[in-house]
Amino acid sequence: MPPPGFAIPISRRITATFFILATLLAGVPSPAATSTPVDQPAADTLDHVAGTVRSADSGMPLAGAMVEVVTTGGSAITHGDGSFRIAVPDAERHRVRIDRLGYAAVAVDVRPGEMATVDLEVAAIPLPDVVVTAVLGPTSANETIRPSSVFAQEKLQRHLAGTLAQTVESVPGVTVTSMGPGTSQPVIRGLGGDRILMLEDGQRVGDVVNSGADHATAVTPSSARRIEVIRGPSAILYGSNALGGVINVVRDEVPRAVPYRATGFTTIQGQTVTRAAGGSSQLTVGVTEQVPLRVEASRHQGGDLRTPVGTLAGTQTDTWSVAAGTSWVDDWGYAGGSVRFYSNDYGIPGGFLGGHTNPVRTEQERAAGRLRSVIRPRRGFEAIELDAGYTWYRHNEWEPPNILGTLFERQIASGEARARHAGWGPFASGAVGARVSWEHFGFGGALYSPNTRRRTQAAYVLEEIQLDPVLIEAGLRYDRVDLEPDREELSDIGHIRARSFDAVSGSLGALLRVTGQFTLGASVARAFRTPDVHELYSEGPHLAANSFDVGNPSLETETGLGFDVFGRFTRQRLSAEVTWFRNTISGYIFPQATGKLSRILLPIYQYVGEDALLTGFESLLGWSTPAGLKLEAAASYVHGTIRSTDEPLPFMPPLQGRLAVGYSPVDWFVEAEARMAGRQERTGRFEESTDGYAVLGLSGGLRLTLAGRLHVVTLHLENLGDTAYRNHLSRVKEIMPEAGRGLGVTYRVVF
Repeated sequence: MPPPGFAIPISRRITATFFILATLLAGVPSPAATSTPVDQPAADTLDHVAGTVRSADSGMPLAGAMVEVVTTGGSAITHGDGSFRIAVPDAERHRVRIDRLGYAAVAVDVRPGEMATVDLEVAAIPLPDVVVTAVLGPTSANETIRPSSVFAQEKLQRHLAGTLAQTVESVPGVTVTSMGPGTSQPVIRGLGGDRILMLEDGQRVGDVVNSGADHATAVTPSSARRIEVIRGPSAILYGSNALGGVINVVRDEVPRAVPYRATGFTTIQGQTVTRAAGGSSQLTVGVTEQVPLRVEASRHQGGDLRTPVGTLAGTQTDTWSVAAGTSWVDDWGYAGGSVRFYSNDYGIPGGFLGGHTNPVRTEQERAAGRLRSVIRPRRGFEAIELDAGYTWYRHNEWEPPNILGTLFERQIASGEARARHAGWGPFASGAVGARVSWEHFGFGGALYSPNTRRRTQAAYVLEEIQLDPVLIEAGLRYDRVDLEPDREELSDIGHIRARSFDAVSGSLGALLRVTGQFTLGASVARAFRTPDVHELYSEGPHLAANSFDVGNPSLETETGLGFDVFGRFTRQRLSAEVTWFRNTISGYIFPQATGKLSRILLPIYQYVGEDALLTGFESLLGWSTPAGLKLEAAASYVHGTIRSTDEPLPFMPPLQGRLAVGYSPVDWFVEAEARMAGRQERTGRFEESTDGYAVLGLSGGLRLTLAGRLHVVTLHLENLGDTAYRNHLSRVKEIMPEAGRGLGVTYRVVF
């Protein structure tokens, strides 16, 4: 039976979600029907920046370029004549960034009311993108103190996959763990699960991906405008769960500006290796002069994964989502809200020892609502950000023929306030903030865990000090977490009782610009993670994960001390970055294989806390010629050890690398790549070693401007040699290897 606190049927939740969507859509007139044409200025209180984007080589206007006002987040897509127009608050000038597929991005200062002409240079490798995650404000990726990667524009389309983890796995230091194509989870520097914070527009997703390798992330990447990956501890702004890094899917669900014309995109995808097909579409329109509306829908279906030695049965997927958001935009900022509903029906393969001999069907449902406001005061603070959100999540695992094996439910209500300033004496920028959240965890089925409430309170301050040529960043944060199970008892796993944790996080980093192209950086961060409810109180079989989980109610807080040292070199035709890191974690929590079987023949995993040390490196090189030839190379490695016994940490990725050679003129591109991994012999208890491998791939695409719209078609031919290889982090590698030869197709039109 569902636990108390989750009495509202999902049918009513879906009905409520679609009622909100229908209400929003019912009030949306077409652009032609609005009282004020959308090509007119938005309001007397707002000014605008406008201009034309052209090719520097031919002087021809460029359609489909993304133009974004860095300071406000307002954006537009250039039309067939290359023109753009964006409403902005009153100011002397605004920083504007322009991106277009096949060209190098540029950033220019534009005065409101003036017509700017921007010429873009052809470039096979784009310049570093702007980062908005884990930093105080929009910052170029080559000026961040934490190693960062951004997927946007063509890079996002080239790497777009069915899951978020597969989309970002080309980032150095990022690997994927899974139990089939629908369950891919990201691992950063050997840390995964609850140590990687997953965000949508800066807000926590609120799923239960940390409670099992069989759990999928409740995020679809196909409708993302950009995806940002921050490697290393980022706990100052985000608190617990950011010990390994942050992945933020940026959609701007609460629109920040009113477009002068309807803007958006439509994407269609297909893949032969899983017989998958799907698509997504997003549209933002101006309802009135100060009210934008954003709507989105996506659907993806896929069959069983085909490998070089057979089909991995029971790995089908069926995912869909809908979302809508609106706001009021004025010169003081904006305020609005959004709603989203997500559903995923996917399979977990069978063939394991014990009760998990047949495939398991899993159902995910997630409904989320958000209120957001950004106020830009005239004096003092640069911006005051207010956020409130509610997320409801349910996860059912169905055993054949139709038995509910495991149930997870979660509710989260949260609120956050942040004030950002610029230029206070020696402080170049800074922020002070506070966050509170209330969560309810419910469990059912065969897995026994007490229903639990969790309360979190946090306060933080982060400052940047500019001492040319050195930029210093310093931050401090305090968190308190209270967990309260619905009963206190002496159990076979220990004393189940309420627990309270508090911790102080701190970070200090420095960035030294040695020359205009070469930058050195270093940072040290103290981060933490509180034990998860599953790690503390679980007791029983988790059949889909092929495990009998035994919690430990006496676990203490994980505390990590991380060091990063890096060097970056950035020019238009050449870029390189090398990072060395060391992460010492006290009380590192992981499920340790005991080598024993439960009464139903499932392997028993006991959650333990041990001191651990993770060290490694990441490197990235990009080079291109004016003719369009390009070369990309990347490598990463992490070495994980239990300090007390000098044993290897389980499920650590091996040495990995990627090499790509391509040719990319303006209107088309072709690329050949090799993905490589070394043999992994440093294994944990009862963990199998895996051989090294090299897998070849070929991709190509066209960029066409038709009817004033940018159309992009991308083809991916993966695993050209149909190589049978095993990913060391795969939980089903003993059953089947990874995907065989397959063709993927992606089409996107931007308008």
